[in-house]
Amino acid sequence: MTLEPVTLSGQYVDLVPLTQQHHDQLAHAVADGELWSLWYTPIPEPGEMAAEIDRRLSLQKAGTMLPFAVIDKATQQAVGMTTYMNIDLHGPRVEIGSTWYAQRVQRTPLNTEAKLLLLSHAFDRLDCLAVEFRTHFLNHQSRRAIERLGAKLDGILRQHMRMRDGTLRDTCVYSIIASEWPAIRSGLNWQLAKRR
Repeated sequence: MTLEPVTLSGQYVDLVPLTQQHHDQLAHAVADGELWSLWYTPIPEPGEMAAEIDRRLSLQKAGTMLPFAVIDKATQQAVGMTTYMNIDLHGPRVEIGSTWYAQRVQRTPLNTEAKLLLLSHAFDRLDCLAVEFRTHFLNHQSRRAIERLGAKLDGILRQHMRMRDGTLRDTCVYSIIASEWPAIRSGLNWQLAKRR
């Protein structure tokens, strides 16, 4: 398996390979809700966006991340970022993470469809054994969103990492395995259909 940059398209969202050309729109998007002020997740400030894009692209070059800009099809504007990360080509398995969205598109069909596109590509095209999600133990909004997808909690990594403010993060690890994917795909398609 190789992970090449790819565009994933749906009705509400396009996930396109991240480039520095997305910088201005992403700097504007992250200001919607001052997302960098969320203490439990690392999100760049507008002035840090160029460095964050460079960081993600360097991880892509190293083969450990495949970053996307999240494009709202209604406005054709970048409204966030997401990635395949911690890529294990031998499994194969990937983690979907380092995701953030402008406040105005949170809890909309855009996020549900973005996850559907990423999971579909991982299981149906890349033949992954499992897809993982990780989040801070105290990030209840993210945990609820991951659980709504149908992912199961594998466990909690205690004192897993140090946050920017020096606090220690307990990390919840969730996964979806290949045998669960057909039912989860049906559930996500149902969620999208009822919003139309």
